Amino acid sequence: MSIWQTSSTRKFPWSNRPGLLLALLALLLALLALLAVSLGPVPIPLGQLWGFLRGGEIPSSSRNILLHVRLPRAAAAVLTGAALAVSGAILQSVLMNPLAGPNVIGVNAGSGFFVLGAAILFPGQWSVTPAAAFAGALLACGIIYTLAARTGASRITIVLAGVAVSGFFGAGSDAITVLTPDTWMGANTFLVGGFSGVTGDQIRFALWYILGGLLAALLSAHDLNVLALGEETAQSLGLPVKGRRLFFLAAAAVLAGGGVSIGGLLGFVGLIVPHAARFLTGEDNRILLPAAALLGGSFVVGCDLLSRLIFAPYELPVGILLNFIGGPFFLWLLLRERRHTR
Repeated sequence: MSIWQTSSTRKFPWSNRPGLLLALLALLLALLALLAVSLGPVPIPLGQLWGFLRGGEIPSSSRNILLHVRLPRAAAAVLTGAALAVSGAILQSVLMNPLAGPNVIGVNAGSGFFVLGAAILFPGQWSVTPAAAFAGALLACGIIYTLAARTGASRITIVLAGVAVSGFFGAGSDAITVLTPDTWMGANTFLVGGFSGVTGDQIRFALWYILGGLLAALLSAHDLNVLALGEETAQSLGLPVKGRRLFFLAAAAVLAGGGVSIGGLLGFVGLIVPHAARFLTGEDNRILLPAAALLGGSFVVGCDLLSRLIFAPYELPVGILLNFIGGPFFLWLLLRERRHTR
């Protein structure tokens, strides 16, 4: 039986045209990334942008803005959105819980705590940040998975446990920022979530984690489909359930950790985007995961652009905007789940 209770009664508009859907989503992502690079307090005309991409001569001020601000920021938003969205889709399938998401069950908070801890132990060494974020995400995943496996916890119980895990790691992060305020000057931005001041080094060190996690998830999407059918069904089909669950949890942790190491504690991307992708594609993770990656990149880069333009010349951290969007969505999803479980 499907874990998505409404899927058997509705048709998914793009389930039979996955190639066209992915092409349209890729076009949307490219358009939003182009706008994100072009628009801002100092607009970059499309002619100059095209000249820059072709290797031509453009004003030095525009070149510096593109190289050191706009392009790294757009790349960071796309990578973070894709990573968190696919991580959320994996967690929802592995835990068989549509309420699961990296921020909801404490994965982001675990990553954040370990990143801040690494900033104390290895100041200024960005190369250790993705590894620390992965370790924290994996620990949080392990706690939630152990709870679900040993107690058979309900969907709501897992979410409540995630709140507790988030609170614990969040308290640790707050303690670090209070006791050692000079450890990392960007700690406040990191805790809220945003891409202001992101550097090429941050992106470069996290890139291989994110690409590796995405590739592992996409190549194993069929096994994730089988796993989502339930433990007994998956075992009857010859799938080594425990091993594959651990593999997918590790992949989700890698992706969440990579995203957090670049964008900070961005909320609700891993909850909203998988549901939006599932609405278009259905449950087949072979289509869902790439669609979620493209939608996640588009969603975050679009929200980041909006956060820069709403109060221009002032900038609203994109994490705040995502929380404004994600909070009501989570409440709606929670109420819907309560209706289904009665």
